[in-house]
Amino acid sequence: MKTMTLYLGAFFIAFSLNIHAQHTPDIQKKYTREITKLGKDKALKKAFTVIDEQDDETMEDLVELTEILAPPFKETERGKRFASMLEEAGIDSIWTDKAGNVLGLRKGTAGIPGYVGLEAHLDVVFPEGTDVTVKKSGDTLKAPGIGDDTRGLSMVISVLKAMNKTGIRTEKDVLFVGSVGEEGLGDLRGMKYIFNESGLNVDSWIAIDGGDLGRISYAGLGSRRYKLVISGKGGHSWGSFGLANPHHALGKVIDVFATDAQSYTSGDISKTSFNIGRIGGGTSINSIPFESWMEVDMRALDPRNLQEIEDIFKTSVEKAITAYNRSGIRDQVTYELIRIGDRPSGELSPELPLIQRALAATSFFGKTPQPGRGSTNINIPVALGIPAVCIGRGGKGGGAHSLDEWYLNENGPEAIKLALLITLAQAGLKK
Repeated sequence: MKTMTLYLGAFFIAFSLNIHAQHTPDIQKKYTREITKLGKDKALKKAFTVIDEQDDETMEDLVELTEILAPPFKETERGKRFASMLEEAGIDSIWTDKAGNVLGLRKGTAGIPGYVGLEAHLDVVFPEGTDVTVKKSGDTLKAPGIGDDTRGLSMVISVLKAMNKTGIRTEKDVLFVGSVGEEGLGDLRGMKYIFNESGLNVDSWIAIDGGDLGRISYAGLGSRRYKLVISGKGGHSWGSFGLANPHHALGKVIDVFATDAQSYTSGDISKTSFNIGRIGGGTSINSIPFESWMEVDMRALDPRNLQEIEDIFKTSVEKAITAYNRSGIRDQVTYELIRIGDRPSGELSPELPLIQRALAATSFFGKTPQPGRGSTNINIPVALGIPAVCIGRGGKGGGAHSLDEWYLNENGPEAIKLALLITLAQAGLKK
């Protein structure tokens, strides 16, 4: 009940703000002053120097982690190496939770309740058997997953190293995290466990995921995903002609849903999308299939629209199957709806201290903040009303989710310094 209340609360916050992170909000002067003062601190300046000096190490960590393939649900080996890197960097304590998330705790000095999390996700979209050997072309590194999000993992390690090498202490406890299940059907399972089941008192979260330095997200693009399975008796295409055919029924579902959903999404609502991404079933061209299936992805900025497009989908399925079974065919088809993804929408106020600090820190590095919305790990804390931001990995890169993914470490340390600055601002630098 507590979780449901928090989700509804975040829904009404998003509705009342009626913004979609498309413009750059004003940065309050007090946060600009705070970040400027912090940026002049001798210990922080030393840490920035360390980040530059250890950049070759950071790139070595990036290559090593990239070459440990980590599909969703199979992140164990990469998680083990990430954990050992945290230990080598001097983390205070470390554990792997029931979901597979790797969490390292660096104790604060003030005994203030609540953790500040700095995180990148362990998993990549590529299946087992994918060649993830890193190849170099000039200064460019090429390998599946080298940017999304292995670069983020190497940045988390670099931040911890810099803090320990310079003796920086924070007032609050900081968690250094490699999370599982961010991609695809992983469905943010790592974050769902941390925020809904782990019992950890996390009061702010900084995720590293995405591209350019200056990219900041504090809003979550929600999605619902379903697999529809239609079943029948099956039979020979000639001898059993006239028997209920799951493929024919699926075609009717697609037609009804696409028509009704298109009518809805073309109306006066914030952006909402639907997509039938995969279909399958059947055994041969001359067999009436005994099973047919499709996978559907629906997304929306507004939580209400997400619920409404889901309702349209369910109604369309029921309407189409009922009509097909009454069309004069022999026997009937049955169906099962299986939810395979649920990522909540939400949006936080840009007035929150964490977001203001992220905006001010970005400006400190001479970059114009570029607010945006995506489907990332922060969807979970944002939907719960917990302050969270997602920042970019910096450098230059491209080809995310493709076999040709690449990363060029052009000014790469700047993004690491940004992550450190935001973390210290939120956790409090011990004087």
